[in-house]
Amino acid sequence: MKRIVLFLLTNIAVMVVLSITASVLGVNRFITANGMNFTALLGFAAVFGFGGAFISLLMSKWMAKMSTGAQVIETPRNPTETWLMNTVQRQAIAAGIPMPEVAVYDSPEVNAFATGPSKSNSLVAVSTGLLYNMTEDEVEAVLAHEISHVANGDMVTLTLIQGVVNTFVIAISKVVAYAVDRALSGNNNSEEGGNSAPGMAYYVTSIVCEILLGFLASIIVMWFSRQREFRADAGAATIAGRQKMIAALERLRAQHEPAQLPNQMQAMGINGGFRSLFSSHPSLEDRIAALRSGQ
Repeated sequence: MKRIVLFLLTNIAVMVVLSITASVLGVNRFITANGMNFTALLGFAAVFGFGGAFISLLMSKWMAKMSTGAQVIETPRNPTETWLMNTVQRQAIAAGIPMPEVAVYDSPEVNAFATGPSKSNSLVAVSTGLLYNMTEDEVEAVLAHEISHVANGDMVTLTLIQGVVNTFVIAISKVVAYAVDRALSGNNNSEEGGNSAPGMAYYVTSIVCEILLGFLASIIVMWFSRQREFRADAGAATIAGRQKMIAALERLRAQHEPAQLPNQMQAMGINGGFRSLFSSHPSLEDRIAALRSGQ
């Protein structure tokens, strides 16, 4: 799965840019004309909410390559890259998806990720640390996990959920911004029948609320992501073998510190405590237990 945190940050940035663009074009006048127009507001929020999510999805593969420096393997240069390409191809066939792009990025951390806007336009990347510190069976299981994310269409499903979340974030932000703007403008607007253009307080409050609410709403997206991890583990168990997947997770658990991708892009990491609410992955203990119980 494309690392969720990068997707969320991109999504919030795109939403803010779209919101500023809408403000420059005067779209907010239609929403606040003659008071808050809730029908127009919901339409605006849905278009920009889903638009922001899908723009982030379309940018996902490019952003992943840029953030990690991943180099796509065009022609294998050594036996390791040859084995990597052959393994991904075999697993893609088993999962019933087109061959993804395969890339390697230079990092001592044991990690991997998959991303892309569709099953036919995906990327699977692994770190050099993963290739050097795991056995072939363990790497095979990690690759199967990422292939399962692609086969399950997790990025598209995540985008749809993010679009719904964005819609509520934008709508609530505009309502709060309108209320703050009316309160700060006093009786001036009431004397004009509420037809005046939104003030600066409206725009500032709207953007601040979108950023803050977007961050809080990410808890919902993260919860969904954690559920999909269990499904990807089960898919990897089917493709590569249950014991291989358990062994890979055990290897990760043996690491003293959770692996971190650049820009907090986590592939198979773990966070605990309050941070678990914002973690895209369940604990390794829970994932291993689920595999052992046959879930």
